[in-house]
Parts: sequence; C-alpha cells; structure tokens
Amino acid sequence: MHGFSAILSPSELEALKNSPGYVSSTRDFPVKADTTHSTEFLGLNSDSGLWPASKYGKNVIIGLVDTGVWPESASFHDGGMTDIPTRWKGGCEGGTQFDLSLCNKKLIGARFFNKGLLSILKNTTISMNSTRDTEGHGTHTSSTAAGNYVANASYFGYAPGTARGLAPQAHVAMYKALWEEGSSSSDIIAAIDQAMIDGVDVMSLSFGLDGVPLYQDPIAIATFAAMEKGIFVSTSAGNEGPYIGTLHNGIPWVLTVAAGTVDREFNGILILGNGASVSGASLYPGTFSSSQNYPLVLMNACNNVKELKKVGYKKIVVCLDKNDSLSDQYYNVRSANLTGGVVFVSNNSDIEFFIQSSFPAIFYNPRSGKIILDYITSNTDPKARMVFKKTVLGTKPAPRVTSYSSRGPSASCPIVSKPDITAPGSLILAAWPPNISAAQDSFGELYSNFNLLSGTSMACPHAAGVAVLLREAHPDWSPAAIRSAMMTTADSMDNSLKSIEDLGNENRPANPLAMGAGHVNPNKALDPGLIYDAEPKDYVNLLCALNFTTTQIQTITRSSSYSCLNQSLDLNYPSFIAFFNPNDTKTTAEFRRTVTNVGDGAATYTAKITTMNGFKVNVIPNKLLFQEKYEKLSYKLQVEGLKAMEATVVFGYLSWADSEGKYVVKSPIVATSLSSEVLSERRN
Repeated sequence: MHGFSAILSPSELEALKNSPGYVSSTRDFPVKADTTHSTEFLGLNSDSGLWPASKYGKNVIIGLVDTGVWPESASFHDGGMTDIPTRWKGGCEGGTQFDLSLCNKKLIGARFFNKGLLSILKNTTISMNSTRDTEGHGTHTSSTAAGNYVANASYFGYAPGTARGLAPQAHVAMYKALWEEGSSSSDIIAAIDQAMIDGVDVMSLSFGLDGVPLYQDPIAIATFAAMEKGIFVSTSAGNEGPYIGTLHNGIPWVLTVAAGTVDREFNGILILGNGASVSGASLYPGTFSSSQNYPLVLMNACNNVKELKKVGYKKIVVCLDKNDSLSDQYYNVRSANLTGGVVFVSNNSDIEFFIQSSFPAIFYNPRSGKIILDYITSNTDPKARMVFKKTVLGTKPAPRVTSYSSRGPSASCPIVSKPDITAPGSLILAAWPPNISAAQDSFGELYSNFNLLSGTSMACPHAAGVAVLLREAHPDWSPAAIRSAMMTTADSMDNSLKSIEDLGNENRPANPLAMGAGHVNPNKALDPGLIYDAEPKDYVNLLCALNFTTTQIQTITRSSSYSCLNQSLDLNYPSFIAFFNPNDTKTTAEFRRTVTNVGDGAATYTAKITTMNGFKVNVIPNKLLFQEKYEKLSYKLQVEGLKAMEATVVFGYLSWADSEGKYVVKSPIVATSLSSEVLSERRN
C-alpha cells in the first residue's frame, strides 16, 4: 500500500504525523472538470498509417477517470470487438440504475469512487450512486477516445456521418470520480490507483486542479505511479485561456494537451429576396420554416431591448457589431424573445460559443455582411429566408488554437515547457446520454444521442486515443517515448501551409506556450525516427533540483528508494524553455539531450535552427551519426541572448533531419522573461 484516505480530527492527524513510517498528508481538494470527422482531419485511414499498423487499438485498454458513462450508447456496443484481454483484472460494479450486464467486450470496466466526497459533504445523498453518467462529460470523452462505429450520427442534423473514436477497437474502462455533487482529490487518487491495479494501458484525465504544487496535486501523485508501471497518461491543459500561465496539469511525466479547431464549419444560409445566398456560421438546432420569406429589419447595434421587442412578429433582425459588442448584442436579442430570426455581422472571429444559439441566428463577417447590408439599403421591402443545418468540410485555415485553451508556463513546474501538444477540441461530436439536454430552442430542451462539445477536455481523449494506437503498434515503447513521438512529429503548419494561428492572440502565429510542439499527427508519430526517452529516476532528479524536501519528493514517488545524487533541472524532454531574468548575470541557457534512433538502422541527422529574434542558438554537435538502430547519442543546445528581452516570449524550432529525407524530428524552443519560480504552496 502506497497511501490511504481517512477522516481525521486535528489531534488525530498530529498523532499520525508522529507515527513510524509517516511521510506526508494532504487535505482533500475539489477538482475542476475541464467524432464524425476529427479522425479524418487527423489523417487516419484504413489504407495506411497508424490505424492499420495498430489494428485500430486492438487489445489495448484505456481507462478514463470522469463523470461516468452511459453504457447503452451505441458507441459502447461490442460488435466486432475482440475478447477481453486475459491480463485484465478489473470488472464492473453494480449500483443505482447500473446492472453488471451492461458491461461487454467494449466497456470492460465500470467502477465509482465517492467516499472522499461523502466525507467532505456530510449528510449528502449521491443522486446516482453508480458509474452511470448524469452529466454527459464522461460519455463524451470515452467515446471520443475509443467509441465503436455508429452510423447516421449527428447533432440535430449537423456533422452527419459515422461516429467512431480514435481507437475504435480498444477496450474502455470507466472510473467515475467526478460527481454532480462535487469531487475530491482522494477519490481521484483512488480511481487512478484502481485503474493501475486493473491493468489499463493508457489513461485519459480531462480535469485538473489550479494553483497546486506537484506534491499536493493528486493527479501528479497518482500518475507518477502510473508512469512507473508503463501506463501512458493524457491530461487536459485547462480552459482558462488565452491568459499566460493559466495551464494546469503541467506535470512532467504526463502529456498535457491544448485544444485546436478542425477543418469543419457549421452554417446557416440567408437567401435574399434577389436570389443571392449568403452562408454564415450557425449551430441553431431547432426547426425553422426555410420556405418562407421574412422582412429584414436593420437594428444596427441592437443595444436597446425595448426597441428590439417592438420589431414585431416573424421578422429577421440584422445587428451590426462595430465595437466588439457581440456579447451584449447576443444577450439583448435573447432577452427580447424575438419571434423571427437574427443576423449578426461582426469582425469577431472567435464566435464558437455564440453560434450554438437557442434562437434562429446566423453570424457573418463584415465581408459577407456587406452583401446583406447592400441588399437591405437598395430595396424598399427587403426580405429573406433562413436555412439551417449545413455542414462544410475542408475549411481553411485549420487547425487554429482555441482562445479558451490554457497557456503555459505551468506554475507547478515551469522548467518543463507545457502544453506538450494540440489536438482537436473544438465542437467535437461524440456520444451523449439521451436523457440530458443537448441544446435548447425557443420551445425548450432538446435531446440527442450525440452532442457537440468544446474544450481541452475534448482534446485530451483525442491524444489519449493516439497513444492507444501507438501502444499497440510499439508495445515496447515507454510513456516518454510515446509522448516524444507525438511531439516531435507534430504539425506547426495548418492546412493552408501557414503557421498555425492563435484565436486568442488576434490570429497571430501560435507560440509553444499556446500549442506546445504543434498539432498531433498520428501517422507521422508511428515512425518518428528519433525519440527522447526518460525513466522514473530522471523525473526524480528533476524533483530534487526543484528544491523539494525529501518528504515532498516521497509524497510524489511514494518511496524512499530514490536518490538525489544526480539532481538536474535538465530533463530529457522533446522541448526547451529558457528563462531570461534581467536581474541575472547569465545570458546563456544550456540544455543537454539524448536521442534514441528508432529508425531503420544506420542514419545521419543534421540540425537546423529557425531564427529567434534577439537570440543566437547553437547545437553541439550539429550532426549525429548513428551506426545502428536503438543507438543513443547526445547533444547540447545553447540559447544566448540579452538579459533584458524586448518581447515576453520568443520562440523557434530545432529540427533534426536525416540525410535520406525521411525524418524531421522537431522540438520547440521558447525564450521568455516570465518567471521560472516554482509554485510551492497551494493558491486559494
């Protein structure tokens, strides 16, 4: 036993601290919870690449700690699934509205954990005391990672097609530790510990804690043991963007995932009285009479609810956003309870959370809006009709980093650059409990077997699904090797062959503190050429160098067998972050890395550095000559610059390219004037 949870009085806790073998104790903390096309967008296909190489995740077991699962969902049917692996030690727990027979070859595990929560919320009754999902989050994330094939899936007609997870042949185990009533860190630890005992291969954790040191973070503590057992863990970066330093789960031994868009848009069409059709963004889920023309009424700023209410019956109101007032306009229109439709014209490009409106609405940029305005001003009786539920694929540019995705550096461990990678997280279609509202229209709640959700919670299971596929394709790879393969092959360019943009930074090129190494590319990750590997002792050396006390380190490692003789802040990681403090005398940051050749055999790699304004970057040596497969070679990277930086963040890339032109092993480099101080106390 590594640890336990208990309800103790202050005096009992003090007595425990004086007991032999006592290491540490941590107060229970609440935890924050953070498709039909995304697999195609990621390039997965049946003909070549990671899907066939991994047999679609066959025989791999993914565990999720979340809000539970809706086991009757078609995404969890076991048609075409292989038998449950004999190594599986888990099972299904019965409970409220959850019978053991609901598990099968797809959903092979279902357990729930709430003793810690009940100890905090005394005299509270759990409304659904079982693994059944009453919020939808866990059903969505688990089907995103490994849902089975479901034909004719859609969100009220949007995103139609066959739904499937990233690893449709993988087995799923759900560990419910997030409840409508709340959550506790002790339940999180218990759930992750149980998943390890049961025998999962990969874990997906779409939640996190803000402002917590590593040695007080239940996710960091529990996942260290998972990493030791060779279990890959994917976590969400959080949804507090676009602000710098808001990222949670900045844990060195897990993958931290940011959220990006996909090349899919949802549209409505305004058909003007002159026959012109103008497409705009919309996810209105209700019904609307698309055959009838309605008068168009230009209300300009739509800033007066009383005037909006006077518009009258069955008209289409046009609102113009000229001063970033879209949010206020949206609220005003909703408050006015208009009986017709609404057209919003705005230069706001970050409209994802507006387009899922409960009233008929279409959103236009100024260029498209001008067509509508010109028609209105040139006609004495302008009319139009609205058509909804249009899905457009192949849109550009994509991906883009979403504005809400939390940014690094991590407060708990800024010395390791986070996030690690970006994955699809914007408007992802996945399974949903049919008794939980998926949308609203003017008539009330709407229900669906699938839902479109956004967040790093959706990006996390995408990355976990890729890890499942890599685990099957490369069963001998460590969690660090899998993470390295995903990071060094990630895309930094979008589908228009330009730098990936950041929606949270006025569509400027996204930096690694927003998107990590780039957007995950599963097929490239299958064969990365070189990997940056790490062992448990390497993470301990990092913890030692962070000046944690012996007790704090043992709280994470749950062992006293590790030594701090070789402490180092320089973890063998596929990314670099250099801190330049104007009060420091140091103007050069130096890193040492070791790469392992996992290519075909002998190979020669040459280093290439992209320009970093104000900095000189050297690689020594700049050429690596491998004689055989699995050989390890080391190099040094030096970042030299002025102590006082002009910009807060400057970034570039180191690329190792092989002489045959097959591999490019790419790592982001960040130079920043931000603080490198490590969080040592919990922030309230």
